[in-house]
Amino acid sequence: MHEMSIVTSVLDTAHEEAAKHAGARVTKIGLRIGEWSGVDRESLQFCFDSMVASDPNPPVLEIQYLPRQNLCGRCGELFQVKDFDIACPGCGFSPTEPVSGNEMDIAYLELEE
Repeated sequence: MHEMSIVTSVLDTAHEEAAKHAGARVTKIGLRIGEWSGVDRESLQFCFDSMVASDPNPPVLEIQYLPRQNLCGRCGELFQVKDFDIACPGCGFSPTEPVSGNEMDIAYLELEE
């Protein structure tokens, strides 16, 4: 389960950032996870909850789930990819360029002093 190592890295990064601000603690962590990132949302949340369970004031995890979207190079249509079909639904052009859905990053941290 690679979600555990992802959560470990996220918490390490959040604590490193909090350490830069004397006396601050992490209250909220926002992640952006793309549909095709290979990360299971429920497993990620479970691992996070398990890892912060002993914290008397655990941070909240907010996950923004981003669908896979492609952009057509011919007509400029931005569309959500369904059933792995990357052809443009507007003009039929293929291949199109992926523009979202592979993300896996920390979008924000909220700290409390």
